Amino acid sequence: MSNLISSPARLEAFSDGVIAVIITIMVLDLKVPRQDGLAGLRAILPTLAVYALSFTFTGIYWINHHHLVHRTDEADQAILYTNLAFLFSLSLLPFFTSYLLEKGINSFSVLLYILSMIATGFSFLLLRLAIGRRLRQQGSLEREDKAAEYKHWSSLALYLLAIPLDFYRPYWALGIIVLVMLIWIYPTASPAPKCPTTLPEPTDLRSQT
Repeated sequence: MSNLISSPARLEAFSDGVIAVIITIMVLDLKVPRQDGLAGLRAILPTLAVYALSFTFTGIYWINHHHLVHRTDEADQAILYTNLAFLFSLSLLPFFTSYLLEKGINSFSVLLYILSMIATGFSFLLLRLAIGRRLRQQGSLEREDKAAEYKHWSSLALYLLAIPLDFYRPYWALGIIVLVMLIWIYPTASPAPKCPTTLPEPTDLRSQT
């Protein structure tokens, strides 16, 4: 079977639509408190905090996905399938967010939340490796791409560190997730590969006379 080459513009448009639906689903889980006034607002503050964390993570993934996809001019089968794996993992985040909100912040619910973050982070790493392989074939791989890959591995290591911590301090484990979020606020790789500057050929003035 020949290696299918597709346009990254279609991949990004499809991914933008899926991510928009994911954010919409998370918003639907927000419920109006039964109590009135400040007492009701205080009662849903943990819910708002977890929603804000999941929303911010989804938004940061969308920004980094935009920068990553714009690094390549072509999308082969490896890029298409790893992108689907990333979107599938990210689409599970609303469920685990809802589970955490429904069951409360305890060791098991936070553990499921961490595992969903690991799955999403690892699938996004696979997407980056697939695009990095394509850039390496084109001779466009840069130092920033390697630095972003190291950030992925560091993030996964922090997630794994949060798992044993979760059994003793679930809130501290969520703090590690917040730390990973802060690491990825600013994308490492530039949005497009740098093209070498070509100077115009000198004009032969004698041929014009």
